[in-house]
Amino acid sequence: MDINKILELLPQKYPFLLVDRLISFEPPDKVTALKNVTINEAFFQGHFPGNPIMPGVLIIEAMAQAGGLLIYCIDEKMKGVPVYFAGINNARFRHQVIPGDQLIFKVEMLRRKMGTWKMQANAFVDDRLVAEAQLLVST
Repeated sequence: MDINKILELLPQKYPFLLVDRLISFEPPDKVTALKNVTINEAFFQGHFPGNPIMPGVLIIEAMAQAGGLLIYCIDEKMKGVPVYFAGINNARFRHQVIPGDQLIFKVEMLRRKMGTWKMQANAFVDDRLVAEAQLLVST
């Protein structure tokens, strides 16, 4: 799925859209997506000057956006329905993400119950786990 289709599905737009491509959907419940991290990201101006590091909260947001794409892939009736954060559990940041890195997000659906979706999300750079979290979203 290219950026044009992602822009159709996700409500986030520039400068807050943090997924560049959906690499794969593995039915019934997994997606892989990517984000190219460049020095042109506005947040690097202040985080941190002279030592640019992608904020962990934005890595979590990017994983959640990949999770939103997973929901739309699983259930086409969800297209156009806004999805909101409901909780984050077991978030861990293992390594810094810097300009030039390519983040790969692997998101797996764990459970769906009455408009609430629970997912395991992992972020990698060069096959190295950099962040992980269980995400809870609701409609």
